[in-house]
Amino acid sequence: MRTASVTWPACATAWPPRSAAGPPRIWCSTAATSTGSWRSPGTSAPAAGDGSALLLARGFFARPAPQVAADLLGKLLTKPSEGLVARIVETEAYQQDDPACHAYQRRTARNEPLYGPPGHAYVYFSYGMHWCLNIATGTDGIAEGCLLRAAVPLEGLHCMRRRRGSARDRDLLRGPGRLGQAYGLQREHSGSDVCGQGPIRFADDGCRPETASGPRVGVSVAADTPWRFWVPSSPWVSSYKRSPRAPAPQ
Repeated sequence: MRTASVTWPACATAWPPRSAAGPPRIWCSTAATSTGSWRSPGTSAPAAGDGSALLLARGFFARPAPQVAADLLGKLLTKPSEGLVARIVETEAYQQDDPACHAYQRRTARNEPLYGPPGHAYVYFSYGMHWCLNIATGTDGIAEGCLLRAAVPLEGLHCMRRRRGSARDRDLLRGPGRLGQAYGLQREHSGSDVCGQGPIRFADDGCRPETASGPRVGVSVAADTPWRFWVPSSPWVSSYKRSPRAPAPQ
């Protein structure tokens, strides 16, 4: 599979200069188009004065979770207050009628952000260890969302390294728990608006990676639903592990 790079644009004038160390700052695959000349569904105003990156608006997330999860690949996950930027390379989708969804047959205070409006964060504590980031999608009042599983760290690596301790740079954001830790996510981030002035935002700089899809990681029900999406050429994608409690593949 051939890969190529596109020039990495600034996404906000307030963000700090790029670090000289760490992973490549210009990662994207051959499916990328010219930067700044393509508007994806639901993009809004430029995130920088040159228009090279566009913040994702509500309309991007107001679509079925599998569509949004696939289209998030190559997009930028940002935390402007700390200068954190990463390129998303792995996601998963979940819907209300999906047995693996946190909102399946139950609505609670914890999973309320999944019910919308779309474009709001759902941050949950996993296995008593990790905070994981999901984004509500679809229609307001119907629970569905996308889990961010992995990303390529591009900006703010010093902050990510401090939070992740001795982790290799490749492992800073490789897995949803690691991503949450590196971005300093906590319960108070759940319910925040990713389309406005919230702490977490998304941007589109024109990167269009080649993608793949398959079963989700570690779920014991609906284990063969092909709603995990990833960039096959990226070494930052997490490993696939089937739940030992899941039935044998059909």
